[in-house]
Amino acid sequence: MKKPHLSFGQIVNMNVGFFGIQFSFGLQQSNMSPIYKYLGAHDAILPLLWLAGPMTGLIVQPIIGAMSDRTVTRFGRRTPYFLIGAIVCSLALLAMPFSPALWVAASLLWILDAGNNITMEPYRAFVSDRLDGSQHALGFLTQSAFTGLSQTLAYLTPSLLVLMGLHTAATGANGIPDAVVAAFLIGSVLSIATVGWSAWTTPELPLAAEEEARLRAAPRSWRATLAEILSAIREMPPAMRRLALMMLFQWYAMFCYWEYITLSLSQTLYGTTDAHTPGFNQAVLITGQIGGFYNFLGFLSAFAMVPLARWMGVKRLHALSLVAGGVGLLVLPEIHDRWLMLLPMAGFGIAWASMMGNPYAMLASSIPPERSGVYMGLFNMFIVLPMIAQIITIPLLYHHGLGGNPQNVIRLAGLFLLIAAGLVLRVRLPRDPGHAHVVGT
Repeated sequence: MKKPHLSFGQIVNMNVGFFGIQFSFGLQQSNMSPIYKYLGAHDAILPLLWLAGPMTGLIVQPIIGAMSDRTVTRFGRRTPYFLIGAIVCSLALLAMPFSPALWVAASLLWILDAGNNITMEPYRAFVSDRLDGSQHALGFLTQSAFTGLSQTLAYLTPSLLVLMGLHTAATGANGIPDAVVAAFLIGSVLSIATVGWSAWTTPELPLAAEEEARLRAAPRSWRATLAEILSAIREMPPAMRRLALMMLFQWYAMFCYWEYITLSLSQTLYGTTDAHTPGFNQAVLITGQIGGFYNFLGFLSAFAMVPLARWMGVKRLHALSLVAGGVGLLVLPEIHDRWLMLLPMAGFGIAWASMMGNPYAMLASSIPPERSGVYMGLFNMFIVLPMIAQIITIPLLYHHGLGGNPQNVIRLAGLFLLIAAGLVLRVRLPRDPGHAHVVGT
């Protein structure tokens, strides 16, 4: 069945839900390490406390993706999943800043990430389902734009609340600043409201009668779901396998950045990583400010990438974007002026915009449409496995290979983005979603 060509406004409505999902991720990226520090965590164990994200993604996303491929309801195949996930996410965001102890915050992060993962891959499969192949690049880059916009606001919200009158030093009984508490409450509302908007304005396409009959007849047991996942792994398209190696270096780097950027800035600007010093509190706000800047650049870059993708192809565009990000992170620890730090973060923002759109456009051009759910879920393994590798290896390397210096973790992230840029050029796509013709380079 030929899919209707959607207007830009319709594509925007379809992706509004990504604003709420990514606002939640932005709150995590900019605030979880400081929250853990406020609750007494040591620097070297921070990666272990971030384990929730990759582990829930590894388990939840392939299962939910495979289940959504086989689901038939009056609301559609994907919609029930991302609505349920948004509710779970909202409740976890509501509770997170009131955590009385480290183990409570770590447990809530598991619940929060489970909710986000239940929402994420059915949502990406929904975009692939709803759009014709000629609009995949636009659809996923619009998602990337919403990622940049929402994470800009997520990173900046604590600083904006301080400007509006909340005192920097005002905290609850658990030591978490009031501005961070308020930001999580805002995120709780946005999560369910934006996903609900997209579900209401953009219903799923009805299935053809024969396809619906096939899905209703398909087994729905856990064994059938597991068999479908294993079958999809065995039959994984070659382009997807090559994308896996690029994703290994790309997402190892991103987790290094999210875990250690506040500590690196505090070390660079104030000579300390002690969470009970005024310098560390300032570094938390600066993390939000430069994070807001690079995400806003990502928001603008995502739209600029649509014509660039048509001109040079998605693959080459992604490689150049990763180079910009890698160079930015290598330079960042050498800069001791908080405003000059915005220069390397511009390159990182371009890389972030590309990461959130272009790999999914490459993937959508390489997988069979009827299995988009399970393959979008499996693609997430190429995000979470590098994160698990990072969580295991960084505590081992932190004091010996990296000298106990968080700045060196950021430098390592920059190097890995450059390696990822070289690896993406080795991916052979059946067709480049940025071009109308078939490419093999």
